[in-house]
Amino acid sequence: MRKALIPWLLACACAGPLAADNGNGTYTNPLFWEDFPDPDLIRVGGDFYLTGSTMHMMPGLPILHSRDLVNWEFLSYASAGLDFGPEYRLEGDANIYGRGIWAPSLRHHNGTFHVFANVNGRGTQVYTATDPRGPWRHHEMKRSLHDLSVLFDDDGKVYAIWGYEKIMLAELNAGLTDIVPGTERVIIGDKAGMGEGSHLYKIGGKYVITSARWDGRMRMPAARADRIEGPYEVNPAISADEDFGLAEGNRVRGMPPFLRVEAGPGRSTGANNLHQGGVVDTPDGQWWGFTMGDANSVGRMTHLSPVTWQDGWPWFGLPGNLGRTPRTWVKPIAGQAPRAPFQRDDDFSGPALQPAWQWNHYPDNSGWSLAARPGHLRLHAARATSLLQAKHTLAQHAPGPASAFSALVDGSGLKPGAIGGIALLGVPYAYLGLERTTGGYQLNAVDQSSGHRQVETIAGPRIWLKAEADFLNERAQFSYAADGRNYRAIGAPARMAWQLTTFQGVRYALFTMAQTAQAVGSHLDIDEVRVAEARANASIPAGDTITLAFDNGQGLGDVAGQPAAAAPLPFTVEPLPLGRVALRHGAKLLSVQADGATRYAPAGIPGPAESFQWMTTLDGDLLLMSLATNRYLRLAQEGVRADSPGAGPGREARLHWRTVKGESR
Repeated sequence: MRKALIPWLLACACAGPLAADNGNGTYTNPLFWEDFPDPDLIRVGGDFYLTGSTMHMMPGLPILHSRDLVNWEFLSYASAGLDFGPEYRLEGDANIYGRGIWAPSLRHHNGTFHVFANVNGRGTQVYTATDPRGPWRHHEMKRSLHDLSVLFDDDGKVYAIWGYEKIMLAELNAGLTDIVPGTERVIIGDKAGMGEGSHLYKIGGKYVITSARWDGRMRMPAARADRIEGPYEVNPAISADEDFGLAEGNRVRGMPPFLRVEAGPGRSTGANNLHQGGVVDTPDGQWWGFTMGDANSVGRMTHLSPVTWQDGWPWFGLPGNLGRTPRTWVKPIAGQAPRAPFQRDDDFSGPALQPAWQWNHYPDNSGWSLAARPGHLRLHAARATSLLQAKHTLAQHAPGPASAFSALVDGSGLKPGAIGGIALLGVPYAYLGLERTTGGYQLNAVDQSSGHRQVETIAGPRIWLKAEADFLNERAQFSYAADGRNYRAIGAPARMAWQLTTFQGVRYALFTMAQTAQAVGSHLDIDEVRVAEARANASIPAGDTITLAFDNGQGLGDVAGQPAAAAPLPFTVEPLPLGRVALRHGAKLLSVQADGATRYAPAGIPGPAESFQWMTTLDGDLLLMSLATNRYLRLAQEGVRADSPGAGPGREARLHWRTVKGESR
């Protein structure tokens, strides 16, 4: 069931970045509800470091730091930008959309941090620093190693693996500029079940490789061997089928006219499953996994999973439910305060842009300024006829599940024929632009998906522009206001989609472009940007009396192990530590037996059998995971059982609750 989140966003006015940390000793996936693909994560002493793909956006390769794997701070960008030719600078019709920096490998060895990154059509890029805050040094290898992972082995040698399905191995030279001649070989054949995006480790004397594979669904296989050369044994899926209940959304292919696949209720092909990641240990010996999972037009998000070692394999998930990641679970390390890595708002009063901003392709620094008009960002208009070719476009991730991006712009510096404003950067794109005409000013709401353009005349050059994006319904609405409060909608809702042209989720953007030669060099000033986010994590109705019903409307019966009752029974929610609850019906507690069968036990101090982790699917439905089985309540033919592995493409484990006062979720 898809939720309408935009009204909720406006009602709660949840401004500022939100954290995965719930503030009660637990966290809720994703770590960041935004596009952060191809993560690689390492530990150095008591510190964790994380980076990911940034494609054509620059600067690239953000280096994040954490002490608990949940709360992250931004340190630096390892790559100031890629400038290898006109296509990197959006000159003419050339571009590198969907290319740029892919699948980095982050490593630390002998006091130096290394980031190895594939760049399409170039040699592998290598960035090094002794301080993760920088400065970062850079060189290019002589070879391009697709989706590589690097291991500094304990024998002093440095190895790289790479490839798609067929996994290659080579030793790297001491300068990390090339492979050692004669060392390149195939270590895993293309029929063995591995994929791409490999991560290579040495754990307990064994060589362990994780990868991502598509074979009708996304999953994470792993391989292990006693020697780096193999032979390797392959486990087809240490993580599979976990999409946190998010059905596949809109898809488009190519450029207009688009070939479109529309979202449908409950439609799931396995495309959103967690995949592409690896493992990391904590100083006290815990193991945790990290992955990305597709989230439709938001992009590909990073998640954190408890790891259970069984039979020598690092299974993602908990005992009794291997391969499935709980969306809400206990933080690896307690004590850190909730925080998010980026500050999204910007009033442009500082000497530099907030780190959340990235340029669309390599920037021409003569095309923008923070000093020309203090307290404002000035964007000069370069010649362009399409948003995708507009230079000086500045963007940041659009956070889900719903958010609003607003900017106060001043178009008095625009010449007739120039336009600038805010955009949903992607394919299809949409924008709300302020245009100078010979007769005054007008707003243009443009949707590339439908081809629709709505034009409205406004009185002056200073105006608030807003985009409200609902990523569960994959729609966004533009509006404008003179006072920043009383907004008026313009244009029909724009459709958002996932696609491979930019290979990224939707970005909120600021842009200018000169639609005529005479308008080149004019400018748009942006006074302030605000980003409001809808709260994504589940709130617990602690102490309330509620009714619980499954997706078909049936509720728990008088005896939990019997078929559910047509009318849901009331339960009092008794809060427990770590975001858990016990459910009391009269003088009895709902209880789960070892085989997953449910019953009612006399009320008392709840143990694991009476304890449930309260969490939701990504689209907001309730899941109750039993601490006795690490599996979820579901409605079975023989009654209510706690044996469902998770939300999955079906809806059997989804619950809905309503207080006796009528509030529902």
